[in-house]
Amino acid sequence: MTAAPVHFYCYYRVDPARAAAARATVAGMLRDIEQRFGVVGRLLRGEKDPALWMEVYEQVREPDRFETLLGELCASSGLISFLAPGATRRVERFVAA
Repeated sequence: MTAAPVHFYCYYRVDPARAAAARATVAGMLRDIEQRFGVVGRLLRGEKDPALWMEVYEQVREPDRFETLLGELCASSGLISFLAPGATRRVERFVAA
């Protein structure tokens, strides 16, 4: 366990033609994460670029375990299949400065 909480920011571009299915998939992931880990996530989209999405998970106390779960849920949900051609899903960690 880490001393300071970690904040996760996961961003990617979604294929606009598959946005509705992607939204449902991410909503399911957010529910699973909250139930399994107690972390409430949020989904944001770009103000001027609605295909740019970001999942935000804040105040994570066990970041390594959390990132493992996040990867497993992403794989099992098939989220990657909804990304725009050539897009990748990036996961970044931040702590208070």
